[in-house]
Amino acid sequence: MQRLWAPWRMEYIGEAPTPGCIFCGKPAEARDEENFILQRGERAFVMLNAFPYNSGHLLVAPYRHTAELTRLDEEELVEMMRLSQRALRALARAYHPEGHNIGMNLGTVAGAGIADHLHLHIVPRWGGDTNFMTVLGDCRVLPEMLAASYRRLREVWEAP
Repeated sequence: MQRLWAPWRMEYIGEAPTPGCIFCGKPAEARDEENFILQRGERAFVMLNAFPYNSGHLLVAPYRHTAELTRLDEEELVEMMRLSQRALRALARAYHPEGHNIGMNLGTVAGAGIADHLHLHIVPRWGGDTNFMTVLGDCRVLPEMLAASYRRLREVWEAP
């Protein structure tokens, strides 16, 4: 039997949930690299997902704390989409994915892990990226640490 060792995951096992809202708290701190915030706009920002489905899994969120998409104003919506386009370009340069899943889980019953502050997921995809570990072991194997993903995307983020 082979064993997959992922000791970096220990920080997530049994850890109490972070108090407050990460989409409000993380941008309020001046620690973008530690918080994996890749881009700050006027009304929204982009960060790496701390619990990614795949390497490069990004989140786009408005600064304003709301769970309802219908409560966002036009400027927030437009900026979220512009940041999403920029994220897709950076992911293409850094990872060369074959496709993407882009979407929101609005509400706990829809699968939102953080239901009180809406956010858009951008997940790069490759053929065969779901394997027996995910299906049978309820476990994801990620080839890259979050800090490495952050550095990789920062290197290509500013390019047009």
